Amino acid sequence: QNFLRLANVSFKTAKKSRITSATIQKYLTFFEDSFLIESAQRYDIRGKAYIETPKKYYFSDLGLRNARINFRQFEQTHSMENVIYNELRMRGYHVDVGVVPIAEKDAEGKQLEVDFVCNLGSSRYYIQSAYSLPDEAKRTQEIRPFRKIDDSFKKIIVTKDVVPPYYDEYGILTLNIYDFLLDPKSLEK
Repeated sequence: QNFLRLANVSFKTAKKSRITSATIQKYLTFFEDSFLIESAQRYDIRGKAYIETPKKYYFSDLGLRNARINFRQFEQTHSMENVIYNELRMRGYHVDVGVVPIAEKDAEGKQLEVDFVCNLGSSRYYIQSAYSLPDEAKRTQEIRPFRKIDDSFKKIIVTKDVVPPYYDEYGILTLNIYDFLLDPKSLEK
């Protein structure tokens, strides 16, 4: 609902349009039914329950998306996240967006996000998409949600940085995007 309200406000201010939230929801449903986009639900990892809104949407074909917007916006971080989502879905995983509530003093937000919670049978993986990990501060930011998860499922960072696969002192696997895409068994190693 928050997404729909924001989209509604955007249409009113930028486009001078009176499109309603119900209309936007219909459009999103039509796009999903035509396989142009897919939605990923938010999943509370600690509470082990789905959160109704807001969903996150991924394009099934980035080429169609880019052609439609005339190649005006090319955000490599979002594109890489979309590619990872599509690959996970192609491999048969059910993919959600993870939410980790936090209760720390002076916390920036009230929750952290794990880009992907992937399930296939009894296998579960938590995956973060990080375009680049140039320094320890960025790496700390990316692993922060993982450190708040109290289970033993595998936690993985996929980055565009050219690095060999390695595990850190917390047992978190860092994997290059190319290794991830070229090896269908890369998550299992």
